[in-house]
Amino acid sequence: MKSRLAFAALFVAASGVAAGAAWAGSGEGGAAHAEVSMTHRMMVLVLQLGVILFVAKFSARLFEKIGMPGVLGEIAGGVAIGPYLLGGAALPSLPEGLFPLAGAFPVSPELYGFCAVAAVVLLFNAGLETDVPLFLRYSLAGSMVGLGGVLASFVLGDLVAVWCSRLLSPAPIGFLAPPALFLGVMSTATSVGITARILSERGKVDSPEGVTILAGAVIDDVLGIIMLAVAMGMISASRTTGSVDWAHIGIISAKAVGIWLAATTVGLVASPRISLLLKLFRDRRTIAIMSLGIALILAGLFEEAGLAMIIGAYVTGLSMSRTDLCHLIREKLEPVVALFVPVFFVVMGMLVNIRLLASPRVLAFGGIYTVVAVAAKLGGCAAPALACGFNLRGALRVGAGMIPRGEVALIVAGIGLAAGIVGQDVFGVGVLMTLVTTLIAPPALIGLLRGGAPGVRRPAPAGQEQAARFTLPSVDAVEVLTDKIMEVFEDDGFFVHTLDRDAGIYQMRKDVSVVTLRKDGLDVVFECSGRDMAFVRAAVTEVVSELQRMAAELAKPVDRASLAGEPSREGGGGPAEAGAALEGHIVLPALAPRLKGGTKEEIIAELVDLAARTGVVRDAAPALAAVLAREKTGSTGMQHGIALPHGKTDAVDRIVCAVGLKKHGVDFDSLDGEPSRIFVLVLSPKDVSGPHVRFLATISRVLDEEGRAALLGCNTPAEMRAALTHGEKRKPSARG
Repeated sequence: MKSRLAFAALFVAASGVAAGAAWAGSGEGGAAHAEVSMTHRMMVLVLQLGVILFVAKFSARLFEKIGMPGVLGEIAGGVAIGPYLLGGAALPSLPEGLFPLAGAFPVSPELYGFCAVAAVVLLFNAGLETDVPLFLRYSLAGSMVGLGGVLASFVLGDLVAVWCSRLLSPAPIGFLAPPALFLGVMSTATSVGITARILSERGKVDSPEGVTILAGAVIDDVLGIIMLAVAMGMISASRTTGSVDWAHIGIISAKAVGIWLAATTVGLVASPRISLLLKLFRDRRTIAIMSLGIALILAGLFEEAGLAMIIGAYVTGLSMSRTDLCHLIREKLEPVVALFVPVFFVVMGMLVNIRLLASPRVLAFGGIYTVVAVAAKLGGCAAPALACGFNLRGALRVGAGMIPRGEVALIVAGIGLAAGIVGQDVFGVGVLMTLVTTLIAPPALIGLLRGGAPGVRRPAPAGQEQAARFTLPSVDAVEVLTDKIMEVFEDDGFFVHTLDRDAGIYQMRKDVSVVTLRKDGLDVVFECSGRDMAFVRAAVTEVVSELQRMAAELAKPVDRASLAGEPSREGGGGPAEAGAALEGHIVLPALAPRLKGGTKEEIIAELVDLAARTGVVRDAAPALAAVLAREKTGSTGMQHGIALPHGKTDAVDRIVCAVGLKKHGVDFDSLDGEPSRIFVLVLSPKDVSGPHVRFLATISRVLDEEGRAALLGCNTPAEMRAALTHGEKRKPSARG
């Protein structure tokens, strides 16, 4: 990562020199020229980001449609629009193309700066998703995996350069020759961003394999930077004095490892105090943004200290994952991650020069080098994993997760190219290895993760977590209870996070206390430690008692007339707009201008039969039972001759409506004591609440005084549908 910013700094400095020269040459007009130039560059950057975001989403969706990881689509999209393909095509106002070559490095410093921030966001989020106890449990395994992968990759990569050097150069080279050293270093560094994205999408970041891969990748990155420093030091020393200053190289290595270990330890210990400080700001978005700010600051400090920015970002996320703010930060930063991360992978694809791969010699050497690079990471990381308690499947998962080289290898190759240490052919070999490892690693890792089989010989003990299950009489009761429970936890200082809204899984965190709430049909399940279970049971008991008191109070006689009134046109538009909203629910087979029933029960049964004619009701019997059960809790006869019988049932998957008329009226126990003449039956799925209430409100707006008159004047189902769905046609229908 430091090398990336070195390139960015080089281009910024060059731009500054060029701007200064232009100003000096143009006199007073120089400032205006510089201002126009900067404005033009920012305009180009905005256009580039817009195209990148569109291409990222389109290509990711396209690859997902054909069963491949979306991240591969983003990388492929970057290759397509990069400076070596479509990005260099001339445009009317951009003769060099939208993504022109920016000199020795493929993209501009501005765009790569955006990409560097995206890498920080990605690794900060990966750190937040890491289970710290599991990380510490597998930190030794991660260290062994990272060390094994680096040593195997460096040695084998260097040896390939020695053995196959005649494919690229007529003269043989030795093990310590600059091109051989750079090919060895190029194959060491793992692109943790690609692996972190796959693990996050599969929900495996906090698995034994996930934390081992991430821990190993961090070790890998630290060792890779040390190896780069060692190689550069050896090359520099050999050029000037003919010998290597091993003492200086040892100091650099010790400094890198010491800073990383110290920062990780301090971060884990200080995270509770950092959490308390952030809570002073109260606003959740502010807390999340300030956490990201801390990650950016620490990333910059790591870069200044000689380590990669992504290591500082991961350490920050790892530290914050111990706090009760972890899920809050992840939830609030989700839009930021969705914006930045695709840009990162598209720009990584843009760095790939496909044209360099056309040479047969480069292809032959690159093919051998790539196969050895894949085998080195797979074997060099899987062997230590086997020795650290993983089974064969788990060890292969760890090895596959360490295969992709990504941007780090490209940067190392770019440094060698810019320094004149390697030529375009060796750079092309590095590009080929990077491209192939980046493309094959995600499918391999996803395939090995599929099935969910454990990857360790002895799974970690389940811990002291306990589970409590509370069974309730209805789905509505489950909804009310969970809402009230979460209010109680929030009042006690817990932070409530939605883990999976569709599955009904929530998590409440306060300091070290973590309580998971899960809806399971008519059950509410709590999972937490033994010390928190007493609080959970007390909270549930209190909430149930409060709800029972409320139910008892509501069972007392209520002035039902005060609950209803003349249907209002306020809110949601007038009758015409409400009728348009009903159009998809009002179908001719479910409309009856002359109902036959003479009692409430007969009318309801007839309406359910009408609804069944739509073909949407799977079974009329449970639907009828649901409506009659609702009627027992209180009559749905309203005022002004309207009755709205309704119920929730598993017999339907969406809202179903049936409308019938009885112009002489039927006693429906209405609020105003008058006979009901317009009957609207509504059947809804059991898990629908808001749409059900909204539909009833829409019906109420349609049946104002004019709407009732128009509907009662209808003699055919077609006229009824027109009266219900088209407000402007009501008066002619009423007169008819």
